[in-house]
Amino acid sequence: MPLREFTYNDVGATRERGFCPPDFHPLYVRTRIGEGEKVFRRASEALLTWELHRELGLGMEASADKAAPGVDVTVTLAGLIKAPCRVVWTAEEPRRTGWAYGTLPGHPECGEEAFVVDRTGDGTVWLTVSAFSRPAKWYARLGGPATRGLQHAYARRTGSTLRQMCAPYSDV
Repeated sequence: MPLREFTYNDVGATRERGFCPPDFHPLYVRTRIGEGEKVFRRASEALLTWELHRELGLGMEASADKAAPGVDVTVTLAGLIKAPCRVVWTAEEPRRTGWAYGTLPGHPECGEEAFVVDRTGDGTVWLTVSAFSRPAKWYARLGGPATRGLQHAYARRTGSTLRQMCAPYSDV
């Protein structure tokens, strides 16, 4: 099977905070998850192994058990909408873990989304969901601002779900 191409040009650009190509809509949502090394490790594991996304109720079919560049992922929403993506970058650093995937043909949107857990100098653990996107399918275009509102709600829910998953690991 031939390798499918990304549906946008700026592959990997979510590494650069605040970058948004012309004619795309930006998304940036940062959520406090908790405090301490145990929370950071738990949040990192849940993020890298797709556990967080599955906990959100999404169908996650991935070509590997862990996020890594080149891993193909198909996210299924409500069993109806299939959204094919490919991981474009990952980070596994002492205080920062994350990955981003970009859209492939058949995805309702066009663009890239990143999920990053970081632990600041005071020990606070944060999840940042950032993206740039624009509609690719007719129903995403038809949704207009409502579609973007759903994307922001999803990013906020991702943060609150991860916070709940990590609560038993909190030092506080």
